[in-house]
Amino acid sequence: MRCFALITSLFLLACNGPNASEKNISSAPSGDKQIDLPDHHVGPDSIQDNANGGNAKKQVTSNQKTSDGLPTLTQDNVIPLLTEYGKNHPQNRVLISTQFGKIKIKLFEETPLHRANFLYLIQQEYFTNTFFHRIVPNFIIQGGNSDLRSTPKKRKLLGPKYRIPAEINPNRKHTYGTLSGAKEYRENPDKLSAPYEFFIFCGPDVSGRHLNGNYTIFGEVIQGMDVVETIANLPADQGEWPKSNVYIELSVDQ
Repeated sequence: MRCFALITSLFLLACNGPNASEKNISSAPSGDKQIDLPDHHVGPDSIQDNANGGNAKKQVTSNQKTSDGLPTLTQDNVIPLLTEYGKNHPQNRVLISTQFGKIKIKLFEETPLHRANFLYLIQQEYFTNTFFHRIVPNFIIQGGNSDLRSTPKKRKLLGPKYRIPAEINPNRKHTYGTLSGAKEYRENPDKLSAPYEFFIFCGPDVSGRHLNGNYTIFGEVIQGMDVVETIANLPADQGEWPKSNVYIELSVDQ
């Protein structure tokens, strides 16, 4: 069933879906082989970031509307729409709920597009029935995808191919508890973030050096790193997918 769902997801998302880790992330090497997997492997690599990011192709604006009246997000409208949404939604605290406990996040004001996008996806209930779908001990846990048919359907409605412009602050480093946007690394010199997936860094600073300057850091964990550690150390398959689904629910923390 999982294989069928992944194939279906890959077919629906085509080029826009996250495509492959940039090898695997962190100080815990897993070999130099390149792994090409569907969506859940967009993001950092545990060996090194050999990618240069990629230019997303411009999309034709759709007349389709989401539940709050916004049009489908495209590369043409993503900046003005997220900028306006961010002005109208100044919240900067988010709660991630899992079966292992809760993780509290603070979103940075210096990354307004990533903050607005994250809040928008929460408001649209995108993350409902998605998972922490990639786990690497002493490195990252990555969330925002699933092998359920509902996930590509929601992406199609919200904006199947838009990417978020990089908001990389050279003074921000990947340290214990930072929240970053995942990204495709092939043909992505502008380091655009994939909008639907994120990762929490949970390794020593040295393990994140190859990530610095390549991924937008847009928040940090302010409570619940014990939960992050529990999830990071769950049994996983060879694709770094937890053997038991780790469902997530995201909400704005007032």
